Amino acid sequence: MANEPSDPMPLEEPMFILGNGEMYRNQTEVKMSQIVLPCHANYCGELSAGQLLKWMDSTACLSAERHAGCSCITASVDDIHFETTIGVGQVVNITAKVNRAFTSSMEVGILVSCEDLFSDRQWKVCHAFATFVARRTESGKVQLKQLIPRTQAEQMEYSLAAERRRMRLIHAEIINDLLSSCSSQTVSECLDYQDAVPAERTRVESVELVLPPHANHQVSTFGGQIMAWMENVATISASRLCNAHPTLRSIDMFHFRGPSHIGDRLVLKAIVNNAFKKSMEVGVCAEAYQGGEPLRHINTAFMTFEVLDNDRKPCTLPRIRPEPVDGKRRFQEAIARKKIRLDRKYIISCKQSEVPLSVPWDPSNQMYLSYNNVSALKMLAARTNWVLTSEKHKVSLYTLEENQILCFKVETHVAVAAEQVFLLLSDLRRRKAWDHHYQECEVITDSHEDDTIYQVVTPSVTKGGKVQDFILLASRRRPCDSGDPYLIALRSVTLPAYPPTEDYNRGEVLCAGFSIWEEENSFTKISYYNQATPGVLPYISTDIAGLSSSFYCTFASCSAFLEENKDSLASLPTSTL
Repeated sequence: MANEPSDPMPLEEPMFILGNGEMYRNQTEVKMSQIVLPCHANYCGELSAGQLLKWMDSTACLSAERHAGCSCITASVDDIHFETTIGVGQVVNITAKVNRAFTSSMEVGILVSCEDLFSDRQWKVCHAFATFVARRTESGKVQLKQLIPRTQAEQMEYSLAAERRRMRLIHAEIINDLLSSCSSQTVSECLDYQDAVPAERTRVESVELVLPPHANHQVSTFGGQIMAWMENVATISASRLCNAHPTLRSIDMFHFRGPSHIGDRLVLKAIVNNAFKKSMEVGVCAEAYQGGEPLRHINTAFMTFEVLDNDRKPCTLPRIRPEPVDGKRRFQEAIARKKIRLDRKYIISCKQSEVPLSVPWDPSNQMYLSYNNVSALKMLAARTNWVLTSEKHKVSLYTLEENQILCFKVETHVAVAAEQVFLLLSDLRRRKAWDHHYQECEVITDSHEDDTIYQVVTPSVTKGGKVQDFILLASRRRPCDSGDPYLIALRSVTLPAYPPTEDYNRGEVLCAGFSIWEEENSFTKISYYNQATPGVLPYISTDIAGLSSSFYCTFASCSAFLEENKDSLASLPTSTL
């Protein structure tokens, strides 16, 4: 039977009541419910992951086509982590809706839950994001209409979709850089183990003929069908290593490199790249051909499997002996991908309340830390229940308290163009010119053109006490579309070269930063957010209590700084510009 979590999720309400009392439902939302029959299940009586992928792709495609008004094809799928399995007789509920439309592509969010009809309980199985592209029509390339978010949840996903798109565009480049620079890990110890399974034993090759039921009305093979075939050969490969029934736990982000059509022969190849103590990575490749033409690369994916015991706990797996040359390369790259996979799950997948204040930074996780940094700021800015605490000299102070966490927002307007404000505030070294809390600030490293790590020194929070220092990652983002703000997100990170010292009290920032909105006639709205931590709270507690007005003085000084320096951008460092 499927493993059922102890914390079931409530059933979703399809309709929302907006602030004006209007009943609202997202027009791109598509739902699919399927009862799991024996023909959908594997030998363990659980829903085949390949069948689930087909249903997910079909639901998401219908949502994309509802928005686009024309046929769409699957371009990519982000990481998928399967939290539970689904048993025969249970119901699969899939909800898909378009989060954001770009020029000719759109992001579709997919939520999969499992329902037990006898206990009336429902729980989450997985959450995924897929990118679909509108097919060209006879009149040329399709220009997608923009999506207008109506609810707070839609506004948040709309904003985060731009950050996820950015990560997809640079994902392959960063992964390749990391794999090429990963340390050459020795595989000789695996060759010495007598019980190691030769990798060639796990090699699987299978061919599938694409027939009309496998394709859409545009004769293109369903992306979900290709994923299902890939999952099938990957499962066979994993089974050959462990001589047991493996369970698919995750699929790494992948892109479809080219189309497949009716009449294609799809050649699917799989092999176990590496076996870790409790999990294994299987690499799968899909290629297509017709007649005597050469093979066309369709897709490559990396899937992680586990073998579960009777208590649903992962079993220890046999070691694997990699093949010479390419096998050793795949073995080493699998180790690097495992590290990347853990970073993704640790930094991106967990809830904000579960993310530690300071996360270790290194080149393998810089992309995910940057994503988490910006996403946390966007989620904080999307909240609608801010309470106006006080207002003075055109500077407004708002607070928000939830789950024993205090957040504050400071808002003001300046007669300076938004891009100039963004450039002036992006370099934290200039902040000490208007913020007396910044005594010293130096650049530690420019980890990326949009990310810089600083060491910031602030005054002591107690009389005669030690000064504080912060190691901050600053992530900068320009607008994705004309209606988006400029963003400067800040959070604490840890670096081995900069450990806490006796001279400073090490402070930490969980989420802070600026949201900069362009308004009419070179008028700009600046919103500063901060999720107060013990290291930050002493600086602002008297302002929130109404016993001080230092914040108003600070942001009045910020406004004066921006207006005085709006024409001095040529003096900014190249890394900031």
